[in-house]
Amino acid sequence: MAKYTFSLNSHDGMRHLPSKMVMVQSGLETPDHVLTRILAFNLFHRERLQTRVNLHMDSIPYIPDLVQLDYELCPKLWVECNETALQKIKRLSVKVHEAEIWLVLPSVEEAQELLEAMTKAKLRRNRYHLIGFDRSVFDEVRSLMSTKNDIFLVTASFDPPLMQFEFNGIWFEFEFTIYGF
Repeated sequence: MAKYTFSLNSHDGMRHLPSKMVMVQSGLETPDHVLTRILAFNLFHRERLQTRVNLHMDSIPYIPDLVQLDYELCPKLWVECNETALQKIKRLSVKVHEAEIWLVLPSVEEAQELLEAMTKAKLRRNRYHLIGFDRSVFDEVRSLMSTKNDIFLVTASFDPPLMQFEFNGIWFEFEFTIYGF
């Protein structure tokens, strides 16, 4: 089990990131999973966004990578990062029926493969959004990741789909691909 610390700063005055986040790589997770989660955290950041929180709800037996709860403690945003079992994805559409469900993957190719699998498994339509990052940029960022990291976020937007940030002193700018399902 590895622990990664991320010092966060933002150029965007409307995006009030926490100054520090600690992410633990647990179980079968890989560094790819941790990196996907911190990138998704920066991209989706909003008030009450939490990472890896146990909801303590019998009706929802899953722990999301990222979740935003409303004031009644119901999920409004549910984000899964990296590989997620199709059975879990299918159940999420029922278990968190009022939430936006996003699946974030390290590459466009992985997102397309998941879309094909979801189509083949005949999952409900109009319930999911997928993001595929640029794999070559993702791999370069991962190669720089250590136990202590600095992120200075400049842009994280969905329209256009773009992230600009400095990671451990190196500048990155990349577009990502969004799919609806």
